[in-house]
Amino acid sequence: MRDHTADLAGLRGDCARCFGLCCVALPFAASSDFALDKPAGRPCPNLGDDHRCGIHDQLRQRGFTGCTVYDCFGAGQRVSQVTFGGRDWRTGPPGHLRRMTEVFPVVRQLHELLRYLTEALTLPAARPLHAELRRMRERTEALASGTPGELAALDVPAHRQEVNVLLLRTSELARAGTRGRKKNRRHADLLGARLRGADLSGADLRGACLIAADLTGADLRGADLIGADLRDTDLTDADLTGAFFLTQPQVTAARGSAGTRLPDSVTRPAHWTAGG
Repeated sequence: MRDHTADLAGLRGDCARCFGLCCVALPFAASSDFALDKPAGRPCPNLGDDHRCGIHDQLRQRGFTGCTVYDCFGAGQRVSQVTFGGRDWRTGPPGHLRRMTEVFPVVRQLHELLRYLTEALTLPAARPLHAELRRMRERTEALASGTPGELAALDVPAHRQEVNVLLLRTSELARAGTRGRKKNRRHADLLGARLRGADLSGADLRGACLIAADLTGADLRGADLIGADLRDTDLTDADLTGAFFLTQPQVTAARGSAGTRLPDSVTRPAHWTAGG
């Protein structure tokens, strides 16, 4: 059986093969995450002619924390090099920038789903669903390979709902053998919650709001974290071993320490220090 672990690495942004699409296609709203307002389709003033960020090493200091926690899941290089055949938005024909701006967010959503489906195929407990997961992954891949016109017309929410049903079944199987399998915190409002040392192993935390929550030393082993909002969540010394559907942007948005244990699907953010 194919090992899909390596496939996860390909579902990460590769800025060297992208035309800075996240800096062009997406809107910014002046806030604690972005230092300025920018409408969709307008290049960020920090974007150079070489499609590279001119303040990449100073994004946090310059008020662009939102950029540091973003990942296109590989959609940028796909749209740049495949969908539009390597023709960038600066030199393309009239309407080229508008079409790329329309297509990029669609492909990004599809690639996020590919990321979850690919991870689901690495979960041994979900083996009874592997055939269905492979078919859904192939179908999602086919959609992401569409023409600009097909992608712009795609009903992404409808497809996402189909995928979510399958991922929920996957989650139930993956958590079935854990003592916390009945801990349902789905979409729970845990903003600023004091959960230091909490036993959340095997919990369903899908879509939970954990902004600024204190999860210091918490047990999150085998928890489902799909869509959980971890902005400024304190994960100091927390154990997330085996947690699944956890993405790099979620981890990067949180705070952690050298003692925070993470699943192999994500890496320790560079801005984490020994003190969290």
